[in-house]
Amino acid sequence: MTEGRERAAQEAAYCERLLAKSGENVLRETLRDAPVTAWSHYPPGDVFDPESGGQWYYHCHLPPADDVEHGHFHCFVRPDGAQGPVHHLVAVGVDAYGKLHRLFTVNQWVVGDAWLDAEPTIALLPRFNMELAKPSYLVNRWLTAIIRQYEPEIEQLIRERDAVLKRHAGGDDHKTARDDRTLEVTSSLLIER
Repeated sequence: MTEGRERAAQEAAYCERLLAKSGENVLRETLRDAPVTAWSHYPPGDVFDPESGGQWYYHCHLPPADDVEHGHFHCFVRPDGAQGPVHHLVAVGVDAYGKLHRLFTVNQWVVGDAWLDAEPTIALLPRFNMELAKPSYLVNRWLTAIIRQYEPEIEQLIRERDAVLKRHAGGDDHKTARDDRTLEVTSSLLIER
């Protein structure tokens, strides 16, 4: 593991330990005892860092994606600021105890972002840096650390996303595949920790 990845893994573990000392975890800290409603964004209005352009929200689906995942954090970057286009990077799935479960990419229609092909999307990964005290400094830092720790895997997932869309379109321009509601998750990696 490279030094940067090791440092990111340590930071993610540190955030988890601090939360656990207070009887919390990443998920509980995000939801803050709010009643959980499928498809609702937590926190309402999303989290946006005006300095980095990073943005995220958490939500869950009914039925859940599998027997483990409670929901996931959708992570984005707005390189031109709050009023500029938003680009989806990756979703970070967690279990009911806030432990990392999987990383995955989604089709464009799922989040309605401004589309970028794989390489320009990958170039935005270092921009995701959530340095905000609210709604939770520890959740913001944990998400940033997860993106850093798994950056090579996320890069591969983003490239796989484009390959899946191209195959789904039969090799033609994958714009029509990006609107195909039968294709939601375009690549996924289960994380064993």
